[in-house]
Amino acid sequence: MKPLTSYTSKLTDPQAAALRTWLQGHNYRFREVPYARFAAEKEKTNVVFYESGKLVVQGKGTQEFVEFALEPEILHEARLGYEAVLNPDLLLPRLGVDESGKVDFFGPLCIAGAYVNESVIKAWDGVGIRDSKNISSDKRIRELAELIRKTPGCVTTVVPIGNEAYNRLYTKMRSVNSLLAWGHARVIENLMGQRHRMNPPPVRAISDQFASNKETVAKALMSLGREIELVQKHRAEEDIAVAAASILARHEFVTRLGALEKLLGTKLPKGARQGRQDAFPHRPPGAGLAGTAESRMASPDRPRQPLMHCSLFA
Repeated sequence: MKPLTSYTSKLTDPQAAALRTWLQGHNYRFREVPYARFAAEKEKTNVVFYESGKLVVQGKGTQEFVEFALEPEILHEARLGYEAVLNPDLLLPRLGVDESGKVDFFGPLCIAGAYVNESVIKAWDGVGIRDSKNISSDKRIRELAELIRKTPGCVTTVVPIGNEAYNRLYTKMRSVNSLLAWGHARVIENLMGQRHRMNPPPVRAISDQFASNKETVAKALMSLGREIELVQKHRAEEDIAVAAASILARHEFVTRLGALEKLLGTKLPKGARQGRQDAFPHRPPGAGLAGTAESRMASPDRPRQPLMHCSLFA
């Protein structure tokens, strides 16, 4: 496992004061950093404590600093390296599934999946794999998606549902949740079809619970997908496998939306309501579109109008 080169933690005010005193006593060179209460560096270690209360340690000396200075002298507890001991499920081989574009008026609906194992999870330690909704930069999404795909042992798949396919599937299924369930099931099936590349084989598949009834996805599973345990839970993106899938799905969505913008020669706004208002500020919902436009943000438990994903090619 590579030595840790980046570490973040929240500090209380007393902990921050103690850290500053410790840095001063160990001849760290202090410097100015925007939005930081203090920042200091020494040899291979950079330490920045931000006004938000967030501590960031970076550099080749990060692991030694955390294990032999921060934890024993400031935090007074050992955290680094004990996550897997406290929760052994963190390193289990598994599949993660997530989607992007569900609440967007323009662009495709993209569902992605990722297989992870212990070596993959350890390789991602400290690189910032997290829920794509917490990553505002499309550039960073692209970088992380590339890293995920290139990680040895990681197996990925993406199922993009473009405008025409979305409208066709919605006409047939009459429910956004049914469409999402099909997409999740298709991703799991695609991944299970690559089991020969997974070592060890996955013990479960994890996805966000977007429907009130878990049977919505369970019933959509295909032949290979029924061979693996399916776990659906709220805030599933907290699991690194699902977080990786969310990044892959977001990257696919952003890439395809960008291609559509080039084709049309215009900027297409992200989001649902804002997308509709920006594109058609003087038209009632659905007017002039190929069909009318599905509000993907509608409650899955309420009756829906027969609305569809926007198409500008009417």
